[in-house]
Amino acid sequence: MEMRLYDTLTKEKRLFTPLDPNNVRMYVCGPTVYDFAHIGNARPVIIFDVLFRLLRHTYGADHVTYVRNITDVDDKINDRAARDFPGLPLNEAIRKVTELTEKQFHADVDALGCLRPTVEPRATEHIAEMRALIEKLVQGGFAYVAEDHVLFSPQAMNAANSILPRYGALANRTLDEMIAGARVDVAPYKRDATDFVLWKPSKPGEPSWPSPAGIKAEGRPGWHIECSAMAWKHLGERFDIHGGGIDLVFPHHENELAQTCCAFHSDRMANIWMHNGFLQVESEKMSKSLGNFVTIRELLADWPGEVLRLNMLKTHYRSPIDWTLKGVEESAKTLDDWYWVAADLGGERPSDAVIEALSDDLNTPLMIAALHGLRNSAASGNDRDRGQFAASLRLLGFLSETSAEWKGRKQQASGVDANQVDNLISARAAARARKDFGESDRIRDELAAMGVVIKDSKEGTTWEIAR
Repeated sequence: MEMRLYDTLTKEKRLFTPLDPNNVRMYVCGPTVYDFAHIGNARPVIIFDVLFRLLRHTYGADHVTYVRNITDVDDKINDRAARDFPGLPLNEAIRKVTELTEKQFHADVDALGCLRPTVEPRATEHIAEMRALIEKLVQGGFAYVAEDHVLFSPQAMNAANSILPRYGALANRTLDEMIAGARVDVAPYKRDATDFVLWKPSKPGEPSWPSPAGIKAEGRPGWHIECSAMAWKHLGERFDIHGGGIDLVFPHHENELAQTCCAFHSDRMANIWMHNGFLQVESEKMSKSLGNFVTIRELLADWPGEVLRLNMLKTHYRSPIDWTLKGVEESAKTLDDWYWVAADLGGERPSDAVIEALSDDLNTPLMIAALHGLRNSAASGNDRDRGQFAASLRLLGFLSETSAEWKGRKQQASGVDANQVDNLISARAAARARKDFGESDRIRDELAAMGVVIKDSKEGTTWEIAR
């Protein structure tokens, strides 16, 4: 089955052909570990986890390498380290902050049903690769040293008569447009407004390392060179897919692409660049000032991770998503139903319709429509569709619990006595059998008052906790 993915660089949906089918390689920009991740951070994590699962299904689990970095060099990390551990040396305090927040991040995304990447490199463990890339760029004439800084020159890149891509091609902007629209640091040592930092001197108390390019003072890397170095180390000079949020297209991914292509004299860094759209909360941009800033951890206190996962996948990854309570409630009801139908079923082969939808640029709305069709067939007793429904859900990161565990979690959260509910449902069935519909309705109302919703079907009566 062919796989087609939308490439931000060429602005088209392209046939995905891996450089090496025995080692399909993907890099996704990961978290800066200084605090709890918010629900917007969860979107690329979930989206590229689904792509990782699809690639593993298509090429084999042992033939896919997924790298998602951890940024542990950042001003926000430094600030929190100084605030939380004032008595410790800064480097030691930074390590404590990043280790704690990395554990928090892993716990949250594990609960969302995401597989761990093949490799999770830390920026601080790849300083040697960063220095090596910077040296290549200086020697190639694409970067220069000024006042203990090393800066990359987009002008030099675009002036090179070679196979290099045009700086600005990923964001689809000219240099003049980028100067006009971007917040660029004004500094006397910069030759041009668009030049960006590869390396800078460390301020007193900041983490520091020996500098490249003959600079005597110790310093620290710029943000963009970190991902170029980690991708090079673990995936090579060129690889298959680079992913992240649309907010990273410029300047981060534009600069990554420029650095890597100039260092290795290549027309590509990744064959396909993929970006997920923005997330809003209740139709407004998420921000602390609006009071709608919500972390993954806060949502997990109220909802199972699989509910959040499904809610994220109902919108196509390239479209903006509006995260609403109503949407989460609907996702919870859908998962309750899916667990009732499929949680205790076996099945090894996912549905072709599900794989075909995912292979069309991760068309998750079409995938969910296919799942609903399978659910109806499975519930009516079609053994083949029952197995494919269960296998499809597990491939996608759902059905991590048995139906009893899923139901028990809801009962525990609600405080409902399951035995009492079952007895009332039995009494209602007996009333209906003797055509005592007044008593039947009374019992239904009593269950509703307890927060229990009952569903009658030809297979029998099921119940769930109202949300």
